[in-house]
Amino acid sequence: MSVMKIGVAGVGLIGRQHLDAIERARNVTVSGVFDPALEEDVHWPVAKSLAQLAEGSDGVILAVPNHLHGEVALALIDADCPILIEKPLTPTASEGLAVCEAAERSGVPILVGHHRRHNPLVAKAREIIQGGTLGSVTTVQGTCWLPKPDSYYQQSWRQKEGAGPLLINLIHDIDLLMYLCGPIAQVQAMESNAVRRADIEEVTVATLRFASGALGTVNLSDVAAGPWSWELTAGENPAYPKTDQSSYLIGGTKGALSLPNLSVWTQEDGPDWWAPMHQTRVPLPLSDPLKDQVEHFADVIRGKASPLVSGLDGLRAVQVIDAIKQAAESGQLVSVG
Repeated sequence: MSVMKIGVAGVGLIGRQHLDAIERARNVTVSGVFDPALEEDVHWPVAKSLAQLAEGSDGVILAVPNHLHGEVALALIDADCPILIEKPLTPTASEGLAVCEAAERSGVPILVGHHRRHNPLVAKAREIIQGGTLGSVTTVQGTCWLPKPDSYYQQSWRQKEGAGPLLINLIHDIDLLMYLCGPIAQVQAMESNAVRRADIEEVTVATLRFASGALGTVNLSDVAAGPWSWELTAGENPAYPKTDQSSYLIGGTKGALSLPNLSVWTQEDGPDWWAPMHQTRVPLPLSDPLKDQVEHFADVIRGKASPLVSGLDGLRAVQVIDAIKQAAESGQLVSVG
Protein backbone atom coordinates (compact mmCIF):
# COMPACT_ATOMS: atom_id res chain seq x y z
CA MET A 1 0.00 0.00 0.00
CA SER A 2 1.31 3.45 -0.91
CA VAL A 3 2.45 5.72 1.90
CA MET A 4 0.32 8.86 2.11
CA LYS A 5 2.13 12.14 2.78
CA ILE A 6 0.04 14.14 5.28
CA GLY A 7 0.79 17.76 6.14
CA VAL A 8 -0.44 19.66 9.18
CA ALA A 9 -1.42 23.34 9.12
CA GLY A 10 -1.20 24.67 12.67
CA VAL A 11 1.29 23.36 15.23
CA GLY A 12 -0.52 24.19 18.44
CA LEU A 13 -1.91 21.81 21.04
CA ILE A 14 -4.19 19.81 18.74
CA GLY A 15 -1.86 20.08 15.75
CA ARG A 16 0.88 18.34 17.68
CA GLN A 17 -1.55 15.61 18.72
CA HIS A 18 -2.33 15.00 15.04
CA LEU A 19 1.39 14.92 14.23
CA ASP A 20 1.93 12.35 16.96
CA ALA A 21 -0.99 10.32 15.56
CA ILE A 22 0.53 10.36 12.07
CA GLU A 23 3.76 9.02 13.52
CA ARG A 24 1.86 6.18 15.21
CA ALA A 25 -0.21 5.34 12.13
CA ARG A 26 0.47 2.83 9.38
CA ASN A 27 1.28 3.79 5.79
CA VAL A 28 1.30 7.53 6.42
CA THR A 29 4.10 10.00 7.01
CA VAL A 30 4.41 13.68 7.90
CA SER A 31 5.08 15.64 4.71
CA GLY A 32 5.57 18.91 6.58
CA VAL A 33 4.01 21.56 8.78
CA PHE A 34 3.02 25.17 8.26
CA ASP A 35 2.40 27.69 11.03
CA PRO A 36 3.37 31.38 10.77
CA ALA A 37 3.38 31.55 14.58
CA LEU A 38 5.91 28.72 14.93
CA GLU A 39 9.04 30.08 16.61
CA GLU A 40 10.85 26.95 17.78
CA ASP A 41 12.81 24.37 15.83
CA VAL A 42 10.83 21.19 15.15
CA HIS A 43 11.84 17.86 13.67
CA TRP A 44 9.24 17.97 10.90
CA PRO A 45 9.88 19.69 7.55
CA VAL A 46 8.57 23.27 7.73
CA ALA A 47 6.77 24.67 4.68
CA LYS A 48 7.17 28.37 3.87
CA SER A 49 3.53 28.77 2.88
CA LEU A 50 0.20 26.97 2.91
CA ALA A 51 0.51 26.53 -0.87
CA GLN A 52 3.89 24.85 -0.47
CA LEU A 53 2.47 22.53 2.19
CA ALA A 54 -0.45 21.58 -0.06
CA GLU A 55 1.82 21.03 -3.06
CA GLY A 56 4.03 18.59 -1.14
CA SER A 57 1.19 16.65 0.52
CA ASP A 58 -1.41 14.09 -0.48
CA GLY A 59 -3.69 15.68 2.12
CA VAL A 60 -3.57 18.25 4.90
CA ILE A 61 -4.90 18.23 8.45
CA LEU A 62 -6.19 21.70 9.27
CA ALA A 63 -5.51 22.49 12.95
CA VAL A 64 -5.37 26.30 12.97
CA PRO A 65 -7.40 28.43 15.43
CA ASN A 66 -11.16 28.16 14.90
CA HIS A 67 -11.66 31.58 13.32
CA LEU A 68 -9.26 30.65 10.48
CA HIS A 69 -10.91 27.34 9.55
CA GLY A 70 -13.10 28.68 6.76
CA GLU A 71 -10.39 30.80 5.12
CA VAL A 72 -7.72 28.09 5.22
CA ALA A 73 -10.12 25.33 4.14
CA LEU A 74 -11.19 27.31 1.07
CA ALA A 75 -7.55 27.93 0.15
CA LEU A 76 -6.76 24.20 0.39
CA ILE A 77 -9.85 23.32 -1.65
CA ASP A 78 -8.71 25.80 -4.32
CA ALA A 79 -5.37 23.94 -4.29
CA ASP A 80 -7.24 20.66 -4.91
CA CYS A 81 -5.94 19.30 -1.60
CA PRO A 82 -7.99 16.82 0.50
CA ILE A 83 -8.55 18.10 4.04
CA LEU A 84 -9.17 16.72 7.49
CA ILE A 85 -10.55 19.77 9.31
CA GLU A 86 -10.22 19.71 13.08
CA LYS A 87 -13.59 20.41 14.68
CA PRO A 88 -15.44 22.65 14.50
CA LEU A 89 -15.77 22.65 10.73
CA THR A 90 -16.04 26.45 11.05
CA PRO A 91 -17.18 28.76 13.87
CA THR A 92 -20.45 29.57 12.10
CA ALA A 93 -22.88 27.60 9.99
CA SER A 94 -22.75 30.11 7.13
CA GLU A 95 -18.97 29.64 6.80
CA GLY A 96 -19.39 25.89 7.06
CA LEU A 97 -21.95 25.85 4.26
CA ALA A 98 -19.56 27.81 2.02
CA VAL A 99 -16.79 25.27 2.68
CA CYS A 100 -19.09 22.30 1.98
CA GLU A 101 -20.36 23.87 -1.24
CA ALA A 102 -16.83 24.63 -2.44
CA ALA A 103 -15.73 21.06 -1.74
CA GLU A 104 -18.79 19.69 -3.55
CA ARG A 105 -18.10 21.84 -6.63
CA SER A 106 -14.43 20.90 -6.78
CA GLY A 107 -14.75 17.25 -5.81
CA VAL A 108 -12.16 17.66 -3.05
CA PRO A 109 -12.87 15.29 -0.13
CA ILE A 110 -13.19 16.93 3.29
CA LEU A 111 -13.45 15.18 6.62
CA VAL A 112 -14.19 16.74 10.01
CA GLY A 113 -12.18 15.77 13.07
CA HIS A 114 -14.90 14.37 15.30
CA HIS A 115 -12.46 11.60 16.12
CA ARG A 116 -14.65 9.89 18.74
CA ARG A 117 -16.61 8.21 15.96
CA HIS A 118 -13.48 6.20 15.22
CA ASN A 119 -13.59 4.62 18.68
CA PRO A 120 -14.85 0.99 18.52
CA LEU A 121 -16.97 1.54 21.64
CA VAL A 122 -18.96 4.19 19.73
CA ALA A 123 -19.55 1.76 16.89
CA LYS A 124 -20.70 -0.84 19.44
CA ALA A 125 -23.01 1.65 21.17
CA ARG A 126 -24.59 2.55 17.82
CA GLU A 127 -25.04 -1.16 17.07
CA ILE A 128 -26.77 -1.69 20.45
CA ILE A 129 -29.12 1.25 19.92
CA GLN A 130 -29.96 0.47 16.29
CA GLY A 131 -30.39 -3.20 17.13
CA GLY A 132 -33.33 -2.35 19.40
CA THR A 133 -31.86 -3.41 22.74
CA LEU A 134 -33.03 -0.13 24.28
CA GLY A 135 -36.34 -0.06 22.43
CA SER A 136 -37.24 3.44 21.26
CA VAL A 137 -34.86 6.06 22.62
CA THR A 138 -36.85 8.53 24.71
CA THR A 139 -34.28 10.55 26.66
CA VAL A 140 -30.59 11.45 26.57
CA GLN A 141 -28.26 13.08 29.09
CA GLY A 142 -24.75 14.32 28.34
CA THR A 143 -22.26 15.90 30.72
CA CYS A 144 -19.04 17.70 29.81
CA TRP A 145 -17.29 19.15 32.86
CA LEU A 146 -13.67 20.03 32.17
CA PRO A 147 -11.78 22.01 34.85
CA LYS A 148 -9.41 23.92 32.57
CA PRO A 149 -6.40 25.64 34.18
CA ASP A 150 -5.82 29.36 33.71
CA SER A 151 -2.79 28.57 31.56
CA TYR A 152 -5.11 27.14 28.90
CA TYR A 153 -6.51 30.62 28.29
CA GLN A 154 -3.14 32.36 28.00
CA GLN A 155 -3.59 32.15 24.23
CA SER A 156 -5.84 35.14 23.66
CA TRP A 157 -7.88 33.61 20.81
CA ARG A 158 -9.30 31.05 23.26
CA GLN A 159 -11.10 33.85 25.14
CA LYS A 160 -12.77 35.32 22.06
CA GLU A 161 -16.08 34.62 20.37
CA GLY A 162 -16.04 31.31 18.50
CA ALA A 163 -13.42 29.70 20.72
CA GLY A 164 -15.36 28.88 23.88
CA PRO A 165 -16.09 25.38 25.18
CA LEU A 166 -19.23 25.11 23.04
CA LEU A 167 -17.15 24.95 19.86
CA ILE A 168 -14.01 23.46 21.45
CA ASN A 169 -15.61 20.71 23.54
CA LEU A 170 -19.40 20.30 23.48
CA ILE A 171 -19.52 20.12 19.70
CA HIS A 172 -17.88 16.68 20.03
CA ASP A 173 -20.71 15.55 22.31
CA ILE A 174 -23.36 17.03 20.01
CA ASP A 175 -21.92 15.18 17.01
CA LEU A 176 -21.72 11.92 18.91
CA LEU A 177 -25.23 12.14 20.38
CA MET A 178 -26.64 12.79 16.90
CA TYR A 179 -24.59 9.90 15.50
CA LEU A 180 -26.12 7.62 18.14
CA CYS A 181 -29.65 9.04 18.46
CA GLY A 182 -30.40 10.93 15.26
CA PRO A 183 -30.71 14.59 14.26
CA ILE A 184 -31.46 17.35 16.75
CA ALA A 185 -34.38 19.51 15.62
CA GLN A 186 -34.85 22.16 18.33
CA VAL A 187 -32.99 23.53 21.35
CA GLN A 188 -33.45 25.77 24.38
CA ALA A 189 -30.48 26.97 26.43
CA MET A 190 -28.96 29.17 29.12
CA GLU A 191 -25.31 30.14 29.57
CA SER A 192 -23.06 31.96 32.03
CA ASN A 193 -19.57 33.51 32.18
CA ALA A 194 -19.66 34.51 35.85
CA VAL A 195 -16.15 33.24 36.78
CA ARG A 196 -13.68 34.51 34.17
CA ARG A 197 -16.08 37.10 32.73
CA ALA A 198 -14.52 36.80 29.29
CA ASP A 199 -16.46 37.19 26.04
CA ILE A 200 -17.09 33.46 25.82
CA GLU A 201 -19.37 31.10 27.69
CA GLU A 202 -18.10 29.06 30.65
CA VAL A 203 -21.27 27.13 31.51
CA THR A 204 -24.03 26.15 29.10
CA VAL A 205 -27.06 23.99 29.80
CA ALA A 206 -29.23 23.07 26.82
CA THR A 207 -32.41 21.09 26.27
CA LEU A 208 -32.55 19.15 23.01
CA ARG A 209 -35.48 17.86 20.99
CA PHE A 210 -34.42 15.13 18.60
CA ALA A 211 -36.23 14.64 15.31
CA SER A 212 -37.39 11.25 16.62
CA GLY A 213 -39.26 12.95 19.47
CA ALA A 214 -36.71 12.02 22.12
CA LEU A 215 -35.67 14.76 24.52
CA GLY A 216 -32.24 15.36 26.00
CA THR A 217 -30.04 17.66 28.01
CA VAL A 218 -26.38 18.59 27.79
CA ASN A 219 -24.51 20.26 30.66
CA LEU A 220 -21.21 21.95 29.79
CA SER A 221 -18.73 23.68 32.09
CA ASP A 222 -15.02 24.41 31.93
CA VAL A 223 -15.11 25.99 35.40
CA ALA A 224 -16.42 22.93 37.29
CA ALA A 225 -14.16 20.32 38.86
CA GLY A 226 -15.68 16.91 38.27
CA PRO A 227 -15.01 13.56 36.58
CA TRP A 228 -17.95 13.60 34.13
CA SER A 229 -16.73 14.24 30.61
CA TRP A 230 -15.78 12.05 27.66
CA GLU A 231 -12.17 13.21 27.95
CA LEU A 232 -11.95 12.01 31.56
CA THR A 233 -13.93 8.79 31.14
CA ALA A 234 -13.09 7.26 27.75
CA GLY A 235 -9.34 6.85 28.17
CA GLU A 236 -8.70 7.93 24.57
CA ASN A 237 -5.96 10.40 25.47
CA PRO A 238 -3.41 9.37 28.12
CA ALA A 239 -2.87 13.07 28.94
CA TYR A 240 -6.21 13.01 30.79
CA PRO A 241 -6.49 10.99 34.03
CA LYS A 242 -9.14 8.36 33.38
CA THR A 243 -12.04 7.98 35.82
CA ASP A 244 -14.60 5.17 36.14
CA GLN A 245 -17.60 7.47 35.61
CA SER A 246 -19.96 7.91 32.66
CA SER A 247 -20.61 11.04 30.63
CA TYR A 248 -23.65 9.93 28.57
CA LEU A 249 -26.89 8.23 29.62
CA ILE A 250 -29.27 7.08 26.90
CA GLY A 251 -32.68 5.76 27.93
CA GLY A 252 -35.26 3.84 25.92
CA THR A 253 -38.53 2.00 26.38
CA LYS A 254 -36.75 -1.33 26.98
CA GLY A 255 -33.46 -0.37 28.58
CA ALA A 256 -30.69 2.17 29.04
CA LEU A 257 -27.07 2.59 28.04
CA SER A 258 -24.27 4.45 29.81
CA LEU A 259 -21.14 5.57 28.00
CA PRO A 260 -18.27 5.28 27.65
CA ASN A 261 -18.30 2.30 30.03
CA LEU A 262 -20.74 0.49 27.69
CA SER A 263 -23.13 -0.67 30.41
CA VAL A 264 -26.55 -1.85 29.24
CA TRP A 265 -29.35 -1.80 31.81
CA THR A 266 -32.45 -3.95 31.20
CA GLN A 267 -35.28 -5.74 33.04
CA GLU A 268 -36.46 -9.28 32.38
CA ASP A 269 -40.11 -8.42 33.02
CA GLY A 270 -40.04 -4.71 32.29
CA PRO A 271 -40.85 -2.03 31.98
CA ASP A 272 -41.68 -2.19 35.67
CA TRP A 273 -40.28 0.19 38.24
CA TRP A 274 -40.52 -2.53 40.92
CA ALA A 275 -38.55 -5.09 38.87
CA PRO A 276 -34.78 -5.38 39.36
CA MET A 277 -32.45 -3.87 36.78
CA HIS A 278 -29.70 -6.00 35.28
CA GLN A 279 -26.38 -4.55 34.17
CA THR A 280 -24.41 -6.00 31.25
CA ARG A 281 -20.94 -4.65 30.53
CA VAL A 282 -19.56 -4.88 27.02
CA PRO A 283 -15.78 -4.80 27.55
CA LEU A 284 -13.67 -3.34 24.77
CA PRO A 285 -9.96 -2.50 24.79
CA LEU A 286 -8.85 1.13 24.82
CA SER A 287 -8.43 2.50 21.32
CA ASP A 288 -6.44 5.22 19.59
CA PRO A 289 -9.08 7.21 17.66
CA LEU A 290 -6.72 9.92 16.40
CA LYS A 291 -4.47 7.28 14.83
CA ASP A 292 -7.48 5.46 13.38
CA GLN A 293 -8.80 8.77 12.04
CA VAL A 294 -5.61 9.63 10.15
CA GLU A 295 -5.47 6.10 8.68
CA HIS A 296 -9.08 6.57 7.57
CA PHE A 297 -8.14 9.94 6.05
CA ALA A 298 -5.43 8.20 4.05
CA ASP A 299 -7.94 5.61 2.81
CA VAL A 300 -10.30 8.41 1.73
CA ILE A 301 -7.46 10.04 -0.21
CA ARG A 302 -6.71 6.70 -1.86
CA GLY A 303 -10.38 6.38 -2.84
CA LYS A 304 -10.83 3.26 -0.70
CA ALA A 305 -13.31 4.79 1.80
CA SER A 306 -15.97 7.46 2.14
CA PRO A 307 -15.60 9.99 4.98
CA LEU A 308 -16.95 8.63 8.26
CA VAL A 309 -17.52 12.25 9.33
CA SER A 310 -18.32 14.30 6.25
CA GLY A 311 -18.35 18.04 5.83
CA LEU A 312 -22.14 17.96 6.07
CA ASP A 313 -21.88 16.03 9.35
CA GLY A 314 -19.59 18.73 10.67
CA LEU A 315 -21.97 21.42 9.41
CA ARG A 316 -24.93 19.86 11.24
CA ALA A 317 -23.00 19.94 14.52
CA VAL A 318 -22.13 23.62 13.98
CA GLN A 319 -25.79 24.35 13.21
CA VAL A 320 -26.78 22.86 16.58
CA ILE A 321 -24.15 24.94 18.39
CA ASP A 322 -25.38 28.04 16.53
CA ALA A 323 -28.92 27.24 17.68
CA ILE A 324 -27.80 26.75 21.29
CA LYS A 325 -26.12 30.16 21.29
CA GLN A 326 -29.17 31.81 19.72
CA ALA A 327 -31.43 30.13 22.28
CA ALA A 328 -29.23 31.26 25.18
CA GLU A 329 -29.22 34.84 23.90
CA SER A 330 -32.93 35.04 23.14
CA GLY A 331 -34.43 32.81 25.80
CA GLN A 332 -36.52 31.22 23.06
CA LEU A 333 -36.93 27.78 21.53
CA VAL A 334 -34.76 27.70 18.38
CA SER A 335 -35.03 25.33 15.44
CA VAL A 336 -31.81 23.88 14.06
CA GLY A 337 -30.71 24.71 10.52
